[in-house]
Amino acid sequence: MGPYLLAALWLALPVTALAQQEAQNVAVQMRHVDFHVDSTIVLHIEYLRGELQPTSPQHSPYFDDKDSFTLGIDSARIGITPRGLSDLLNRYTFAYPGSPLRRLTISIEKGRIKQQGTMRGISFTTLSDLTLTPNGELRLHPTSIKAAGMGVGGLMKFLGLHLANLVKLRGNSGVRIEKNDFFLSPAELLPPPTVKGRVGGVEVSDSEIVQVFQPPAGTAVRPLSVPDPKAANYMYYRGNILRFGKLTMRDTDLLILDAVPEDPFDFFLDEYKAQLVAGYSRTRGDEGLTVVMQDYKRAPPLPSKARANAR
Repeated sequence: MGPYLLAALWLALPVTALAQQEAQNVAVQMRHVDFHVDSTIVLHIEYLRGELQPTSPQHSPYFDDKDSFTLGIDSARIGITPRGLSDLLNRYTFAYPGSPLRRLTISIEKGRIKQQGTMRGISFTTLSDLTLTPNGELRLHPTSIKAAGMGVGGLMKFLGLHLANLVKLRGNSGVRIEKNDFFLSPAELLPPPTVKGRVGGVEVSDSEIVQVFQPPAGTAVRPLSVPDPKAANYMYYRGNILRFGKLTMRDTDLLILDAVPEDPFDFFLDEYKAQLVAGYSRTRGDEGLTVVMQDYKRAPPLPSKARANAR
């Protein structure tokens, strides 16, 4: 039995080694990318440095499977419009049967967050201060609460009631309520791919809420050296194994450039193949690959047969 056992062990070694190689993280850096959550909800990424972390030790990150990787963010500036946040809460966070909150609308008034919607069928409006907790949650502290157009904050205080008594949320949706305060965990609000990172700051303008992701104190994050130093809008992936479509790239060196650099790169992971077909690629002298992609909003949709094969 000895020779057979040795042969079996020898045959298993490459598989184990390959699995370990497949499980490695792929470094990523982005600049000026409008990253679509869906066809209309967009995250405005000014800058991002992080990693694609495989969710299985047997499989590398795969663009065609958003559950195959987690986006671990080391540092970033990511903005979302009030309309985008409203759609995110309505379509994903509170889109379950029996949700107590419906038809939410977020707007910004003089640096404060205005929330409107229905709570158990009753219309409400709150005006809240937005701050950041030490653990990176966004805290919305209401300074005004109205129901059916009437101020109820004083009445609730008189009766010893809080929003937490009136609104019971389901599961871990990225939102929780303590007394009258809403706490949002930005990464947990998003659908796949899963996002992880430490929010170290938040900024509010008239048109956008910007989250600043930061590494822990004392941790240095080096920027990647991009093959094209003049690139303005791009996504750059480096190291280990990355898969997309029928291609597998080992020792990944993939630079994705915006075909129209005059505005941010409009990218939708669900439709990246249409963007890819509308662009072109070239192999660089360092054996890396540069892909020039058309913006999502400018890329013609794939023919129905090609789209079916792409799924």
